[in-house]
Amino acid sequence: MGITIDYIAGQTPLDDDEKEGLLIDTITTREELDEFEQQNIEEAVEWTMQRQFKTDYILSEEFVFELHKKMFGDVWAWAGTFRKTLKNLGVAPENIGIELRKLIDDGNYWITHKTYSNDEIAIRFKHRIVQIHCFANGNGRHSRLMADVIAKNIFNRPVFTWGKDNLIHEGNLRSDYLKALKKADGADMKPLIKFSRG
Repeated sequence: MGITIDYIAGQTPLDDDEKEGLLIDTITTREELDEFEQQNIEEAVEWTMQRQFKTDYILSEEFVFELHKKMFGDVWAWAGTFRKTLKNLGVAPENIGIELRKLIDDGNYWITHKTYSNDEIAIRFKHRIVQIHCFANGNGRHSRLMADVIAKNIFNRPVFTWGKDNLIHEGNLRSDYLKALKKADGADMKPLIKFSRG
């Protein structure tokens, strides 16, 4: 396959087998790929905004898969399926299902017991699902939309602004986002919550 992908800080490289899952033969550069993915993502965002999902569906494997497929299914054959390879981030592929189940259970507990503020629950879920890294690619974008769906549907809150710009391009905004993620890795969620509403 002839696609050339120049990865930026924080992006997960695709294996050759995963690149073979590209559904659009005319894509040859990262810029073209970004454009097609963004169009697919915008359709998924519209889908989430036009519906009201129940908590037990949002916090399910089925929804996690469906959302990823809605976001990337027009571009990648493997959209909405667990990754099968080791990456620079995330748990071993054989542990993805177990860790996702733990996260779903934790999310239900946090909501039921009001363990954290509404925004913090959504951001903690987002952060943990990125750490699991369920998919071959698109985990960051998927996790942000998951947080938006949780905020809107479970807590009746506005969706997050995520710095009010696209985070897939290098620059100060992406750098600030990655710094906030690093703080969250160390259990300090405040910078990521602040960034998400900034």
